[in-house]
Amino acid sequence: MYRRNAVPDIGATRADAHNLTRTTDAIARVIARAQAEGGRYVVFVTGIPGAGKTLCGLNLVFGALRESGAAFLSGNVPLVTVLREALARDAAPQGGATFQAAERAARTALQNVHRFLEHHVVHPHEVPEARIIVFDEAQRAWDEAQATRDGQRRKSHLTMSEPAHTLEIMARHEGWAVIVALIGNGQEINTGEAGLAEWGRVIAASSSWRAVAARRSTTAADPAQRLAEGAPAWLSFDDDLDLQTPIRSLRTSRGTEWVDAVLSGDAPAARAIAEATPELPYYVTRDANAWRAALRARTRGLRRAGLVASAGARRLRAEGLGVQVPDIADWFLKRWPDIRSSEALETFATEYDCQGLELDVVGLAWGGDFLRHSGQWRARRFAGHQWQIVRGAEEQRYILNTYRVLLTRARYETIIWVPPGSATDDPFHDITRPAAEMDALADFLLASGARPLEALTKKPEPAPYLAQLL
Repeated sequence: MYRRNAVPDIGATRADAHNLTRTTDAIARVIARAQAEGGRYVVFVTGIPGAGKTLCGLNLVFGALRESGAAFLSGNVPLVTVLREALARDAAPQGGATFQAAERAARTALQNVHRFLEHHVVHPHEVPEARIIVFDEAQRAWDEAQATRDGQRRKSHLTMSEPAHTLEIMARHEGWAVIVALIGNGQEINTGEAGLAEWGRVIAASSSWRAVAARRSTTAADPAQRLAEGAPAWLSFDDDLDLQTPIRSLRTSRGTEWVDAVLSGDAPAARAIAEATPELPYYVTRDANAWRAALRARTRGLRRAGLVASAGARRLRAEGLGVQVPDIADWFLKRWPDIRSSEALETFATEYDCQGLELDVVGLAWGGDFLRHSGQWRARRFAGHQWQIVRGAEEQRYILNTYRVLLTRARYETIIWVPPGSATDDPFHDITRPAAEMDALADFLLASGARPLEALTKKPEPAPYLAQLL
């Protein structure tokens, strides 16, 4: 990826260098300040989905800060797994001892944040090797309740929130230290995620840490996602740290804006965006066979397709889609005809599998956990043999954000399959997936400007002079 001649699956990005260079330069300024002052800083990089926050962090660790031994930490296990495997395979495609050495090097640079914190809490006098760490999806760091809770397979050794432990561990360095916290807005999908407010609280309570962030970090509608109220003494602002130009989608930069309007339930606003953006890459079909055929037709050359669905879309199995990804590295990195590849279109990745990762063409299977009812979005969970309406605002937001993640995974097209559901006149009618609900969803997406799949697969009419020749 960083030799510029390999790992094309994760190295290619739209030619919007200024967007990332400006932010990288802002981070470099803070690091230089920390070194000159012997101080400790947390640098918050905010941005919309698909703006390149993770790429920015990886560019720091493997590019600008490579010689400093900076480390990239993420609680996103699939992301770490895929990146480690991709870098190791690229360095040693033939395997063997060279691959094992490359894998060890990748593990040093790319670490699971939960294990990093647990290790240094268990070893309270051990100073981290890196003076600079990049904390990916830092808004998803665990609050104290989640961090200290024992899991089914592990006993927690943490005694504080993850942001609090991160500051304590990095403060073990004599002199300067920098934490680069990458913040994804509107991507909270789990309970126990502390949000920006917890980072602000622990920095404010510390006498040795300061922070630099864009002003937008203090203006979020959700208090949990506001770093601070106003402009406290420990916080300084640099708007170059806010990434607002989408680089994931190669068709248009307005895809995120369209997704926001759709998930807000504002069909007229979404349609206006679509009408003003002929290249908007969202399509709808009700036919699973046509869905898969269109995905295969779009994977020319090195382009990769794959299926995604919500982990809560439990009744998709009745529609013939019920197997999640068994090995995420193989799913993202193997190529057809290897049946473990995403290109086999047999298994699907959930929001947990694919957050922070991307595909060229995405087939999104829409589930019954997030549908339209009386002109509003309704979030549901499946329990036992039936759907239950989600009443809690926090869980509703997680389910909405699940679909935000799934709708923003594609670099080219997203093809949405809305299952036909079960008709009431069917003698084996399934009340957990009524056709009327799925019809209402498909109608809403089309009214919002998503295009019928036929618009993507239809061959263009030949130009008049070509028609005469033909």
